[in-house]
Amino acid sequence: MSHRHYSIKTDSIPKMNSRLLSISLSKDEKDWSSVPHTHHFTEIFFVLNGKGNFLFHNDIRPIETGDLIIIPPYLEHTEQSIPGLPLEYYVIGIDGIAFQPKNTENTAQIFCNFDNRQLIADLFAQIYFEVKEQRYGSDMICQHLLEILILRIIRSQQVIPVSIDTVRMTKECAQIKEYLDTNYAQHITLDKLTGLTHMNKYYMAHSFAKFTGLSPIQYLNRRRLETACQLLRDTDYSVSDIAGSTGFSSQSYFTQIFRKTYGITPVKYRQSHNQN
Repeated sequence: MSHRHYSIKTDSIPKMNSRLLSISLSKDEKDWSSVPHTHHFTEIFFVLNGKGNFLFHNDIRPIETGDLIIIPPYLEHTEQSIPGLPLEYYVIGIDGIAFQPKNTENTAQIFCNFDNRQLIADLFAQIYFEVKEQRYGSDMICQHLLEILILRIIRSQQVIPVSIDTVRMTKECAQIKEYLDTNYAQHITLDKLTGLTHMNKYYMAHSFAKFTGLSPIQYLNRRRLETACQLLRDTDYSVSDIAGSTGFSSQSYFTQIFRKTYGITPVKYRQSHNQN
């Protein structure tokens, strides 16, 4: 007879104040349009089948079966399938914590790869089953399964959990973001944004950058450029008209910022998309 005995070693792991908000199972069947959106909580996205792309602002990342993506609060994102290979995926919404790559102070989208993808898929499947069935003890089972999933992520990826209270956007910063998203075509200064929130100018700029990764003016220019790109692709408006309608002070400044961001002029950008 062989016998092996192992004792449990107790690790002093800090308690994670994470809370499961929701889980969904979706398949892209081309009967709806995926549009950029944000959430005030963390999302964990796991690809069961298919191939596609994850879109973050101007950053596009390919995804496929077995990939796990962590999306922090307030980060605009969406997903798109590759024709013929529709995405099927789980999405979990969790409150209480976000994740940071090690050696950084900012939360960001995180792409994870696991040696044992089936183990991760089984955790999502068990959570989905318990939430759908709502049997005795389902809430507690789901909470423990979520904590196991989070520990698996932390163990195998170079990330650390942080309290969501440290990344939750303040009411004032959310107000600034909404104002910039709506009024980007207007002349906007830091003084004007300060007047909206009654915050100190430098504290306001620092707080906004903490939550979005960009200063208010950088965020404003990015919002303007995104709209300009859409107009260059989909309309025949002149470059001068597009510069004016998106809030840039002059065509030359618009061209300068556009080239610095995308590496080509607005005219070249339009020509390349017309050829495609």
